[in-house]
Amino acid sequence: MVTTYQELQMYKNFDELANDVLELAKEILPDQLIYLTSLSDSQQVILKLSNEDTSIAVAEGLVLNLNETLCNRVDFQNNQPLIYEDIQKESSLEKLQQKLDEVNIRSYLGLPISLVNGEKFGTLCAINDEVTHFDAKSIQLLQKIVRMFSYYLDLERFAYRDALTDLYNRRYLSNFFDNHSSKGGVIFFLDLDGFKKVNDLHGHEAGDGVLKEVASRLQKLAAEQPDAFAVRLGGDEFVMHFPSIGSKEDISQQAQHVLDRLSKWDAQYQLSTSIGVVTYPASGTEELAALLKHADQALYEAKTSGKNTYKFF
Repeated sequence: MVTTYQELQMYKNFDELANDVLELAKEILPDQLIYLTSLSDSQQVILKLSNEDTSIAVAEGLVLNLNETLCNRVDFQNNQPLIYEDIQKESSLEKLQQKLDEVNIRSYLGLPISLVNGEKFGTLCAINDEVTHFDAKSIQLLQKIVRMFSYYLDLERFAYRDALTDLYNRRYLSNFFDNHSSKGGVIFFLDLDGFKKVNDLHGHEAGDGVLKEVASRLQKLAAEQPDAFAVRLGGDEFVMHFPSIGSKEDISQQAQHVLDRLSKWDAQYQLSTSIGVVTYPASGTEELAALLKHADQALYEAKTSGKNTYKFF
């Protein structure tokens, strides 16, 4: 599960530590423009710059198509830096040459930043508008800085993730609601039908496998909607949060889509899902606890009406 920019904003002291990382890197390579990025499957976000007073056209908050960046070529699998001391001499960069010329990048050093579990986070990069020699000692020192930064990311990430499924947890949902509820949205409260029998008949290891599979499917569902995310509250209870989807009919279609994706299981598992749906308006005054209570009431109605369905509060 990709660490989002929205999640990073919740991390304690992220800005302070990111600035420290850039300051240390700047001590090692004082003539370079240093920056931190985060990566998704398709995009790169420039999180922090060492300085913006430069001839290179890069800015904090810039979102780039990953396929059009040098960072897309960094070797995360083998945790190796990517080094171009003179980009104009690199025939492999022919397709990117025009874009690099436009932003005035002549040399590049990119170091991969990964979490302990191997998940790709982003890069620490050094660029210049002139040809640059990157010596081995400098690169080794930067790799140590990256390693320490990745340990910090893991500690912060752990606070907002469910240990079993790697979905967001209740703390993340609460913090998100505190900061973004003014935009309005839709909450699906999900509960698995028949999950207790899986544990009773097949054991808790099988039950954990089911929960992980549910999480995987919810992650894929969330990826289909901009700014949607999934949460495990505990046990077999999950939440999906969507920004304002539209009409009640649109929400119903989305709820049915979720049910369909969670209804196909091996014959040995007699599983389905029930959903309670609650909406809240932009600039509303509803508290998360009240909304979850309402969604739980709607979930109860879905359960008592035959399960494998959804009900609105």
